[in-house]
Amino acid sequence: MTHSAIAKGNVAVITGGASGIGLAAARRFGGAGMQVVLLDLPGPALDEAKAGLAAEGIAVTALPTDVTDRARIAAAKAQITHLGPVSVLMCNAGREGGGGILAEENVWRRTLETNLWGAIHCLQLFLPDMMAANLPGAVILTGSKQGITLPPGDTAYNISKAALKALAESLSLDLVKETGGRVTAHLLIPGFTYTGFTRRRGITSKPDGAWTPEQVVGMLIDAMARGDFYILCPDNEIDRATDIKRIRWGQADIIENRPALSRWHPRYAEAFAAYMKRDD
Repeated sequence: MTHSAIAKGNVAVITGGASGIGLAAARRFGGAGMQVVLLDLPGPALDEAKAGLAAEGIAVTALPTDVTDRARIAAAKAQITHLGPVSVLMCNAGREGGGGILAEENVWRRTLETNLWGAIHCLQLFLPDMMAANLPGAVILTGSKQGITLPPGDTAYNISKAALKALAESLSLDLVKETGGRVTAHLLIPGFTYTGFTRRRGITSKPDGAWTPEQVVGMLIDAMARGDFYILCPDNEIDRATDIKRIRWGQADIIENRPALSRWHPRYAEAFAAYMKRDD
């Protein structure tokens, strides 16, 4: 069983579709007979993705698009109207930030403009037609566990994904109210996945602890069929039970009035370690 929006002849638009999770999703949607539209930065990766999908018999359109540029997304949308209404929108384009709170302004801007504003632009441009089409639809936003647990380090990335989570949650409720669930929203939360991000760190082969993009997308497709909103993926290092315990601890910071991000606070290191060892 699959989500009713994933059907032969329907159109799926995927940002960041030239590689990684986006390309794996394009392959799955295309394999189901959908017409796939890849929106990604111009370059060899986009060209190769298009050629590879076409060689597999998938109906694919690849449009060089920077998701930080609303006008470019609007132009891309205008170029695919002849394909028919969009039934799946996957806001997947993302980038890492780099640095902490005091990172340079350009780091913050490029990270938020891609990871958050790219999704906002796509939603505002594509969603009205999806809501008006009176057809099944699905919107997928690719988040991150870092947007939930906020580990120290890449602060701009964490903030962008935390905001994206809030955006997806608000979108989900709005769609229930406006479409009665005909158009659904889904927050994809990958674990450690071997993608372009990983390769850019100098890791040239998949680490044993990482999932493949295909595994993530397999879980996405199954979860969408069940109607899940939160799609929390494990990996080969961290299982779901561990993720849940970490998330539960973080949410309890407010309830217990602990210091922010107490999981990493030196005063709570021992308590957190003891909590993680418990069976409950």
